[in-house]
Amino acid sequence: MAQTLYIHPENPQARLINQAVDIITGGGVVVYPTDSAYAIGCHLGDKAALDRIRQIRHLDKHHNFTLVCRDLSELAAYARVNNQVFRRLKANTPGAYTFILEATSEVPRRLMHPKRKTIGLRVPGNPIAQALLEALGEPLMSITLIMPDDEYPLTDPQDIRDLLDKRVDLIVDGGFCGLEPTTIIDLTKDSPELIREGMGDLSAFDL
Repeated sequence: MAQTLYIHPENPQARLINQAVDIITGGGVVVYPTDSAYAIGCHLGDKAALDRIRQIRHLDKHHNFTLVCRDLSELAAYARVNNQVFRRLKANTPGAYTFILEATSEVPRRLMHPKRKTIGLRVPGNPIAQALLEALGEPLMSITLIMPDDEYPLTDPQDIRDLLDKRVDLIVDGGFCGLEPTTIIDLTKDSPELIREGMGDLSAFDL
């Protein structure tokens, strides 16, 4: 049975955040709110937890996960970023975007695109997500919580409990969350390329 922590959406309680981090570092699978939708994630490099998430979402081994980072300096450890890309990132983070970037050697191989050696990274603006990342001290390996055959992410914590109570270790209840996943933008080419339109505003990218 999953543990549920009711965390204030604007002023996350440090004691509860630390409890959540203990579960994550102990190999747990966590559902948590972001500035777009609820996400499901685990500790970076935890293959067993990653496999559990794949089973919950019915994903094959080639489906890409996202590294959710607390800020640009952390993101830069996992992606190769030139000056032009850095300016774009700085102007649009934190925010409801996932950026496809060239991965560095810090990224576990199983998280990269198998041919292009790229990785999705994002910096969320949600206070709970930011508090988790700050206390964890490293990125969360995450994916949007869209159940198999569903078109939209789960948004109601009660629905999440009903569906996943026995399949995850922790549900961070931060209230109702958004219905849209992130906007995904590929920044590995000369010009930004839209991969998926979601919650993030496209006007800043000349698409």
